[in-house]
Amino acid sequence: MTTRLGSLDRRMFLRGAIAAAATASLATACGSPSSGKDDDKGTKGKTSAKNPFGVAKNSKVEAAIFDGGYGVDYVTFAGTVVPKQVAGVKVDVKPVVDIAPQLQPRFVGGNPPDLIDNSGEDQIGFLGILDQLETLDDVFEANNYEGKKIADTVYAGVKVPGTYNGKFVALNYVMTVYGVWYSKTLFEANGWTAPKTWDEAYELGKKAKAKGKYLFAHGKEAATYYQTLLIDSAIKEGGDEVRISLEKLEADSWSQPAVQGVLKVMEKMVKEKMFVPGGSGTQFQKAQASWSNDQKALLYPSGGWIENEMKDATKKDFQMTGIPEMTLTADSKMPYEAVRAAAGEPFIVPKQAKNAAGGKEVLRAMLSKEAASNFSKTKLAPTIVKDTVPADGYGSTALVSQSKMLADAGENIFDWKFVGAYGINTDMLVPWNSFLAGDLDAKGLTSALQKISDKIREDDSIEKFEVS
Repeated sequence: MTTRLGSLDRRMFLRGAIAAAATASLATACGSPSSGKDDDKGTKGKTSAKNPFGVAKNSKVEAAIFDGGYGVDYVTFAGTVVPKQVAGVKVDVKPVVDIAPQLQPRFVGGNPPDLIDNSGEDQIGFLGILDQLETLDDVFEANNYEGKKIADTVYAGVKVPGTYNGKFVALNYVMTVYGVWYSKTLFEANGWTAPKTWDEAYELGKKAKAKGKYLFAHGKEAATYYQTLLIDSAIKEGGDEVRISLEKLEADSWSQPAVQGVLKVMEKMVKEKMFVPGGSGTQFQKAQASWSNDQKALLYPSGGWIENEMKDATKKDFQMTGIPEMTLTADSKMPYEAVRAAAGEPFIVPKQAKNAAGGKEVLRAMLSKEAASNFSKTKLAPTIVKDTVPADGYGSTALVSQSKMLADAGENIFDWKFVGAYGINTDMLVPWNSFLAGDLDAKGLTSALQKISDKIREDDSIEKFEVS
């Protein structure tokens, strides 16, 4: 996806399914391709351990790649790796910005590209083209270019965001890790320890005040970053049942003990003025700079994009470092090391593509250690492929942190998508800004958030996604 687009829900990599419901005409437009005969599928090669999808030698693969924050060169690089497995294959990478307007007609015409990075603000809703997409389970069952089964080389749960109605049709390539960020240099200079619990964070806040600093900073467009922190901490504290209740928009979901426990500590921090003042009237990047450049605040909750986003407004030798979000107690149902991490940048292979096998082969190349390492080195972001970031993180302490958080979490990786799926982040910004400014208490914030959830739940015209 593109680098930050203005509100947290636009960052969500899992919006596609609900977008289809909101754009009913798209399902109609994409539902009945006018062509796509078997002879359009291209010549197939012989399958083998080295060529599991049967890509024809000297064939061409057309890849339409979203030209956003990550560019397209990483797919071009993967394309140069493919011929090492299948002789003569040429991967033609075409940058695309407006995915749906440009590629929707090709689905209708039955001649879609062989591989598509279905990302960006104009991505095609997945439910609208679900029956026209190849399932990608065989990609994970295949061996990578190093001879290892791909399913054994990727992080846990990466199939989930690309699975719709039980079909794994979108391979999300980039891992977004959510955490709390701080300056290792500043902490070491003051002898501070990064907090693991909210009580420890509160005590750190008191130490910050003694130094004339604040614990947190926030900006008006990103006030709901603290909602993300709240939800993630509550899920870790209370377990998966907390997530399920919120995702199902249940009537008392915001009143769950784990949610309220974290919220009460946040309320105490607000009342004791541990947030940089004026944040609710400050543009988010300026607010973030008060943390990353001015070092007025010690901590900032965000996703792994924060380093790249603030690269021009970060104090020299800041050594940006991330940690998992705090738990409420030391006896949380999920360990402190558990992290919210979402795989994004969804790649799809249309059934009607002339060289669908070639599209899958490019994905196999992208999942090779060589290509995945190239992505992390050039984009300073981790892919879904494990163990491809060196110990020095290519000089990025933030990237090292993300790799460490993922490794330490092991199987304890989770995600949720209801805010982005239903597009309610903008509504939630209002009460969150009031709360962080000290104008709304925890009870009022709970009521406001519950009303937003209730409104979606009770509106039968809004298609609900399946929660599991």
